[in-house]
Amino acid sequence: MASVPHDNHLLSSLSAAEFELLRPRLRRTVLPLGKTLYESGQQVDRAYFPTTAIVSLHYVMRDGASAEVASVGNEGMLGISLVLGGDQTTSRAAVQTAGEAYVIAAPALARASTRAPGLQRLLLRYAQALIAQMTQTAGCIRHHSIEQQVSKWLLLTLDRMPDTNVVMTQELIAVMLGVRRESVTEAAQTLKSRGLIDYRRGRIIVLNRQGLGEHACECYEVVKGEFDRLLRDLHRD
Repeated sequence: MASVPHDNHLLSSLSAAEFELLRPRLRRTVLPLGKTLYESGQQVDRAYFPTTAIVSLHYVMRDGASAEVASVGNEGMLGISLVLGGDQTTSRAAVQTAGEAYVIAAPALARASTRAPGLQRLLLRYAQALIAQMTQTAGCIRHHSIEQQVSKWLLLTLDRMPDTNVVMTQELIAVMLGVRRESVTEAAQTLKSRGLIDYRRGRIIVLNRQGLGEHACECYEVVKGEFDRLLRDLHRD
């Protein structure tokens, strides 16, 4: 079944009048696994509002090495530099979980934001929450174990999905976290031995979400709490 714009939490938080400013310019698009939406340093000419897709933001080093600094699903948008007044992105945006999104050209989003202060306020609040996620990720990489990071990553992914199956190889998780594949394999084996997950080729199944939450680092709750704090009061009829 095709998604609808209101499957994205930001779009669903708009008033009817605000949404109507965007609706004629929103176009549903399919985002295949691995598709690159932006490259680091690229001029941003459109924004994406994911509905069923999840997109990973990566900081890319000069030697080509990269690590995930944030991820965006149905709670947010891609192209936040448009909201903050810039025209370039500092990270690569690549599809982590295939699905759908609604895309809008940058000029159309700018015109709607000018006409609807509520839309601009919503997107600025989201930008602050996304920056908080990036900041927390930087500390997480430095101070928390791979097991804790994998647990946190799985929970953030599950929050954006309708079931407990994550279609993702351990190799791709290693790329997301910027660590060796062997480290992710060891972490997954530990989580499996504790009855928290099971995994088969290309798929991870969460068996005990509560237990996984207890095993994850504090960063999951911090990031989730900041999104809730900044966005919970913005829903309008």
